[in-house]
Amino acid sequence: RSRVQVLGGSNWSLVLQGQWMVEFYAPWCPACKQIESTWENFAKESEQLDIAVGKVDVTQEPGLSGRFFVTTLPTIYHANNGVFRRYRGSQALEDLQDYVLQRKWEAVEPVAGWKSPSSIKMHGMAGLFHFSGWIRQIHNYLTGTLGIHVWISYAVFILTTLLIGLVLGL
Repeated sequence: RSRVQVLGGSNWSLVLQGQWMVEFYAPWCPACKQIESTWENFAKESEQLDIAVGKVDVTQEPGLSGRFFVTTLPTIYHANNGVFRRYRGSQALEDLQDYVLQRKWEAVEPVAGWKSPSSIKMHGMAGLFHFSGWIRQIHNYLTGTLGIHVWISYAVFILTTLLIGLVLGL
């Protein structure tokens, strides 16, 4: 049984308490698949390290990946009582363990307060990522289910954007 805690929009706030290492991954990502067994082994050592280990599937949690502004995969964050630092070290098990045991995270600059995943700005960013997912679903519905040509779908979105802009402008 895996000791890696799956994090999502409903339970992500767990990382605000205690010490965590969180990996953002996608099931289709080759680099993510490469680190998968290392991440599981790291989680097995989590009790001795006094740290919780989590993972976020960015394909299932676009809002959460937006909140952390994930742009590359895999992305790893260290969190200590709500202070976030991006881990940029080696993905070898020993290096992950040393990062925690030797408190190497203290030498890493924390994510600025306004870019912190718990900030209002990043809450808004999460909303934008949710919104973009919603737009993609509408596009897929128009093109896949209704069989509308892709360019007609784009035209619908362009006209909708213009109309919303006109209404808001008035």
